[in-house]
Amino acid sequence: MTRAAARTDQPVNPDVVLDGQAAAAGRGQWDTERYRAELTGFCYRMLGSAFEAEDAVQDTLVRAWRGMAGFDGRSSLRSWLYRIATNVCLDQLDGRNRRALPMDFGTASPPVQASLGEPLPEYSWVGPIPDDRVLPADGDPADLAVARESIRLAFVAALQHLPPRQRAVLILRDVLRWRATEVAGLLDTTVTSVNSALQRARTTLSDLSLGDTDPSPPVEDAHRELLERYVDTFERYDIDAFVALLHEDAIQSMPPYAIWLYGPEDIGTWMLGPGIGCRDGRLLPLTVNGRPGFATYRRSESGSGHEPFSIHVLDIRGDRVSGITVFLDTETLFPLFGVPLHLAG
Repeated sequence: MTRAAARTDQPVNPDVVLDGQAAAAGRGQWDTERYRAELTGFCYRMLGSAFEAEDAVQDTLVRAWRGMAGFDGRSSLRSWLYRIATNVCLDQLDGRNRRALPMDFGTASPPVQASLGEPLPEYSWVGPIPDDRVLPADGDPADLAVARESIRLAFVAALQHLPPRQRAVLILRDVLRWRATEVAGLLDTTVTSVNSALQRARTTLSDLSLGDTDPSPPVEDAHRELLERYVDTFERYDIDAFVALLHEDAIQSMPPYAIWLYGPEDIGTWMLGPGIGCRDGRLLPLTVNGRPGFATYRRSESGSGHEPFSIHVLDIRGDRVSGITVFLDTETLFPLFGVPLHLAG
């Protein structure tokens, strides 16, 4: 399914080895598993891919296991793991083009074009990630709100505009709230350099249009009725009612294709034209990138049940939908989100 599952030459569970090795060395248990979600979130923000983030975390744990003898305890285990993870990500990003969203490739597309065009390679896109891979199950509501915003697709795509070391500095300082001295130690640099990199990174992000969305939790009651109407109008394929749920500046994009649509009228025209295959679909709710989302299914060609079609990620502003990102790579994404590969009926 994924590159993350392909590392057969490495320990299946390095945490077990770490615990045993550490105990043998008289250093106590190394509870690395408790850091997996936050490390995955850090690597995802750096790399823009759930699969690459999982690879990076696996690589981080293996490097930690192999380098355990060099851990002298002058920093915390958490700081040491972040140091390794940062180096892993910087190595992966060396000389690589940035991931993006379709809006980075040009102007909005006409809604009546005959086809989606040619798909671009997976490494072109910022991909989605399930909330439970990167967000804690509980915690301070204010911290969770910041964490949700920092995995929003538009924010992760904006991060990709930054040089890798600036990206790491901004994530560590503004998202994870590390002190400048801690970041300087992690990157083997000075506090002055960290502060300078942070200022340049903030300036770059401020020049980018990230769009306004509602930062409240996706399951909040204020959104529940809107999401229920989204499902109802989509499954009935009542396009007039569906587009009435959209902001006048709503955007719909469809990775791995470069086309994107602007405004309810064009989105509705597309859905009644090239997108008509979505008719008679079914939706299952998800939480994706800190936002409400859905696994969508369409009627199978045999007429027996429904087959995977896409992952929808919604942006909401006020009482309407302001963005719909439709990820069409069902072969890898449906297993990632743990949703069924077939719906009966």
